[in-house]
Amino acid sequence: MSTGPALFTLEPGRWAYRADLALYGVAVLALASMLLVAGPQNHALALSAWVLGGLAGWTLIEYLLHRFVMHGLQPFQRWHQAHHLRPGALIITPTLASAGLILALVCLPAWLLLGPWPAGAVTLGVLAGYLAYGITHHATHHWRAGGAWLKQRKRWHARHHHQGQAACYGVTSSFWDRVFRSVATPLHKRSALPLPHHAANGSTVTSFP
Repeated sequence: MSTGPALFTLEPGRWAYRADLALYGVAVLALASMLLVAGPQNHALALSAWVLGGLAGWTLIEYLLHRFVMHGLQPFQRWHQAHHLRPGALIITPTLASAGLILALVCLPAWLLLGPWPAGAVTLGVLAGYLAYGITHHATHHWRAGGAWLKQRKRWHARHHHQGQAACYGVTSSFWDRVFRSVATPLHKRSALPLPHHAANGSTVTSFP
């Protein structure tokens, strides 16, 4: 699938898909190292709080983007629909687009409002959250659930895919779905939901715990 130049392809191929996750992993490590080595040591506690704030803030950003942009605003809704139609396909937000948005909407405003070091800490938290989202979303579709946490995430995301796509927007967390009452299936019926596993060709293989 392509919607324009190669750098902005939604389905770039297996290696580019992996490279996206790897690049964000490197960015998180590099920014964390910079804060640890060069950051003001007398503000270490405050910077740690900003990192945690950015990480927590990502969970809300994730929810709002998924619910109101990916499912409510064109052309993003049309692009995201491709994922719902082919949930096993390696479809991602182009790296240049996601990195540009984080820079423009998180890093630069935080820099202007808070200064360079708090901005770096907030950006680190958001980057870590985005990386966690990418890994978790991939795991819900491509990994067989081993631990209880991943099983819960897979079931939660299965509700989103199988219940009219109008619920369970959180991928890394269900907190904001509970806050904004976008939970469809009663929680006590969770065990009845299958765990989706997708083959390499995009077809769905359903397994039960």
